Amino acid sequence: MNQVQKTNLLTRARLKNLLKNIVLILLAIVLIYGSVAIIYATKTIYKIRKNYAVILETLSGERIAITEVGWHLRLPLFTRLELEVPLMNQELHLGNSSEPQRIMSKGNVALWTSAMVTFRIKDLNRWGIENRSPQTLLQTEFDGIVKDVMQNETINALISDRVRIKEQIYRTLKDQPINEGGLTLGQKYGIEIISFVLRDTRYGEKLAEASEEKKRRELIAEAENYAADQEASQTRKLYTAYTESIREMRHALGISSSNEPYLLDFLNQQKWASAYQKNQQGQNTFVLNNTASTVPVTLPSPIGVQPQVPVKRDAADTKN
Repeated sequence: MNQVQKTNLLTRARLKNLLKNIVLILLAIVLIYGSVAIIYATKTIYKIRKNYAVILETLSGERIAITEVGWHLRLPLFTRLELEVPLMNQELHLGNSSEPQRIMSKGNVALWTSAMVTFRIKDLNRWGIENRSPQTLLQTEFDGIVKDVMQNETINALISDRVRIKEQIYRTLKDQPINEGGLTLGQKYGIEIISFVLRDTRYGEKLAEASEEKKRRELIAEAENYAADQEASQTRKLYTAYTESIREMRHALGISSSNEPYLLDFLNQQKWASAYQKNQQGQNTFVLNNTASTVPVTLPSPIGVQPQVPVKRDAADTKN
């Protein structure tokens, strides 16, 4: 075998060895990556971040709260990570939605409102160990308390007195027991209520339209009342002026109260005489109603109508 053949064989052996090493390295990388992925997926090695905690369940069923920050190791088949709990401030929305929710006021009037409470977990044992689904339970009781307070208020108070109602709900959530003689929300779930906010409080569309119509009618009624008051005031002024002129006329004519019936009869006759002059229809005599003490009034004949004079006949005609 010559030198060239030996060199070729040596080169091929080196290439085979190199390929074999590359395959082994790739296989090792795949195995290592797969193992890490399996460990990460099963959370055999897990990390606790700051302001977070983990509820760990052991094979015996014991539940342990782990709050130490850093990496931790657990047995993959004999323990289970049940819950990861954030210990920082958390928010909870009315109806578990940031959108406005429909509630009923004291007068059975529909109202749309949205609210949010901020809380912090203080006792992890109460939150995650004594309560199986604390978030769901807290959501249900939070909705019930807020609706109980708001549905005990009238629609006008819910719209115009938001600050008082907000503070009342906050004190109820923070200090008042859920049931009489029971625990508060903080005591039951191991949390601290930080704040409560009413984000939105408004009428429904139909109720808003009805409210605008009511305001319009109130403005119209107010304008009509004002016009009626002005008319009444003008009437009172005219009546005062009329009575004052009558008083001045009586004083000028020296008429006493005993002569008032004769004055009224005279004015009444003047009224009828004026009406007769405006509407002449051949009637010369009329009698005033309800004037038993007075005599009929006879008016002159209309102008242009001459009385008929008897025609004198001649003596000759008489003789004939």
